[in-house]
Amino acid sequence: MFSFNQWLRENKVAMWILTVLRVYIGYDWMTHGWGKLTGGFEAGGFLAGAVEKATGDHPAVQAWWATFLEKFAVPNAGLFDFVIPLGEFLVGLGLILGCFTTLAALMAMVMNFAFLFSGTVSTNAQLVLLEIFLVVAGANAGKIGLDRWVMPYLRGLFTRNKGNQPKDTPTISPTHKTA
Repeated sequence: MFSFNQWLRENKVAMWILTVLRVYIGYDWMTHGWGKLTGGFEAGGFLAGAVEKATGDHPAVQAWWATFLEKFAVPNAGLFDFVIPLGEFLVGLGLILGCFTTLAALMAMVMNFAFLFSGTVSTNAQLVLLEIFLVVAGANAGKIGLDRWVMPYLRGLFTRNKGNQPKDTPTISPTHKTA
């Protein structure tokens, strides 16, 4: 029986398709982030505009999101001036290099959803759909990339000492008296 999920996670053809997809998405994120990092970026106007989109007969922004923007994001616009461009650039770099691919794709989805919640459609919906494939594919999306070496190395760091510890470690009960 054919399983699309298994094919996406294990197939070599899927691995190559995911690599092309990953690099395409990564390039899009990295170039947008780089443009904001080098050309200056001010989130305040965007955030205020998103809050305004929560009013009227047909609001594009839900009230709960507008409240978050108004109470947290707008007062901290300076933080978002830094975090958004840096996040976009690092997500793009991670996807292009295939390093921490699943995390990068997940963070890309978080940013896309934040932009969608703020009333900006643009290419965000398309990118979310494509990023879902990267997240579902897991390790297969980063096999042609740095994940091929980084992930096994990190797994080794965290499991290195597990084999050296005895299985039955003697314990001293609180009522046991020692000499």
